[in-house]
Amino acid sequence: MSLKIRLSRGGAKKRPFYRIVLADARSPRDGKFLEKLGTYNPMLPADHAERLTLKEERIKHWLLMGAQPTDRVAKFLANAGYIAERPRAEQTKKPQPKAKAQERLKEQQKAAEAAAAGE
Repeated sequence: MSLKIRLSRGGAKKRPFYRIVLADARSPRDGKFLEKLGTYNPMLPADHAERLTLKEERIKHWLLMGAQPTDRVAKFLANAGYIAERPRAEQTKKPQPKAKAQERLKEQQKAAEAAAAGE
């Protein structure tokens, strides 16, 4: 059974509140979980003490037992100093114009260079 430390959503519509829970990776987001490890309330200001609460001892225990945090929870844990920060994924390449559009851009650049050289 692979274990995940992840967010489970609660709260009302447009007023999210999350529990940080330990759950089986196959269980649904808001479904059954094994243990509650903390809370996250994104509606509070960033510097508010109750925005993020973590049970340090239990989180460290489950990390040692092999539980894998999700990306968002890993960011929280890295900020709290429990784990090393994960490297961010590299950005994908920007989509390029089609071949004819690229040719037109090259021709425009050549024309601009010729005009600049002719002045």
